[in-house]
Amino acid sequence: MEQKKSFNRIHLIDEIRGFAIICMVVYHTFYDLVAIFGVNISFFFSPFMEKLVTSFVFLFVFISGTASNFSRSNLIRGLKCFGLGLIMTLFTFFFMKSQLIVFGILHMLGACMMLYSLLDFLLKKIHPVALIIGSILLYAFTYNVVNGYLGFENFLMIPLPHSLYQFGYLFPLGFVSPTFYSADYFALFPWLFCFIAGSGFGRLIQQNKLPKFIYLSHCKPIAFVGRHTLIVYILHQPIVYSILWIIFYFINQ
Repeated sequence: MEQKKSFNRIHLIDEIRGFAIICMVVYHTFYDLVAIFGVNISFFFSPFMEKLVTSFVFLFVFISGTASNFSRSNLIRGLKCFGLGLIMTLFTFFFMKSQLIVFGILHMLGACMMLYSLLDFLLKKIHPVALIIGSILLYAFTYNVVNGYLGFENFLMIPLPHSLYQFGYLFPLGFVSPTFYSADYFALFPWLFCFIAGSGFGRLIQQNKLPKFIYLSHCKPIAFVGRHTLIVYILHQPIVYSILWIIFYFINQ
């Protein structure tokens, strides 16, 4: 009974989510230094940095999909997350137009959660391993939708109709017009497939088919952060910006 009780919460999900959000906070700190305070950090724009950030985002979205298996209502969860994204849009529109967020990670995650709640009964008919592999392949295949094509650079490049990128209202899917701007932007293609891949991993966890260490606690402080990712995400930017503003204020005196 004691062992069963300890397995009620999958600690590794919280720990991975906590690690990913901490990495995101660090990234946004560097972003503020470069984009808002004008600090010259050359490696911030390097290809390695771009790949590193993409890896952290993949981890965060994947584990959010994993957590969808343990949610009482992904529809309500998605509505809350998307609603917070809209608040971020309004806040940046009125107070930080240069950093306007039209469809950021909260919008994308909220939309993924709501779509998952509608597709759940179909996805559960697919074997979780097949779901993970298939979704990751689709993630890779649709990764360049925002760049105008399906497939892979220098290999199997399938151009998408130019008209899709002229409507101006298909940006949630990755079809962005030339005038579109969002300081934080994550489209449903490819990220929905990353989320669905994570949901397949969550089903394997539910079925107790993974090694025992997955179910054990490893780092309580990081797990604590992982249990409060939404709060951390919403509050970290104002806090980081305020701290940096104070530091630069005294430096420039």
